[in-house]
Amino acid sequence: MLNEALLFLLNVILQSFAAILLLRFHLQWLRAPLRNPIGEFVMVFTDFLVLRARRYIRALWGFDSATLLAAWLVETIYLASVMWIEGYTGHFFPLAGLLVLALVKLLTISLYLLMGAVFAQAILSWVNPHTPVSSVLNAITYRFLQPLRRIVPMLGSVDLSSMLLLIICQLMLIVPVGMLERVASRLF
Repeated sequence: MLNEALLFLLNVILQSFAAILLLRFHLQWLRAPLRNPIGEFVMVFTDFLVLRARRYIRALWGFDSATLLAAWLVETIYLASVMWIEGYTGHFFPLAGLLVLALVKLLTISLYLLMGAVFAQAILSWVNPHTPVSSVLNAITYRFLQPLRRIVPMLGSVDLSSMLLLIICQLMLIVPVGMLERVASRLF
C-alpha cells in the first residue's frame, strides 16, 4: 500500500513536472504567445530550473535545449524512482535503457499534450472561442492541423481535421511509440 502511495506521488509530482517542462519547450518551439494564463503558469513554474540550466546549456539549432534536457532528466529520475520502488532486481543498473525509455516517454507526453490541445481547442470553439487561451492552443495545433485541413474538406461548418489528427496521434502512440517502448524495455 505504501508503494502505491509513493508511485502516485511520484507520478503527480515528477511526471507532471516533466510534462510542464516539455510544454514549455513546445511553446517556445512553436512560438506560442506566453502572455496568457497557460504561458505565465508554465514560465513561473519552471523558471527556477530552466534559468539555472541555461547558464550551462546553450540553445542548439534554435531549440531551447536546456528545457528539453531538464524534462529528460526529470523523466529519467521519475523512471529510476519507479524502478527502485517496484524493487528492480537486475544485476546492473540499466542506465542506457532508462535514458532511451525516458526519451520515448517524452515523445508520448508530447503526443498527449498535442491531443489535449486539440481537444481543448475543439471544446473552446463551441463554448468561448475568444478566450485568452485560444491563441496558445492555436499556436500548438496550427502546424499539425493545417496540412490536414488541405486534405480533409469541411462538412458544413464542421472541421474534421481535428478528429483526424487525434486518430493519427493515437495510431502513433500504438504503433511506432509502442514499438520504441518495447525496444527500450529490452535494454533492461
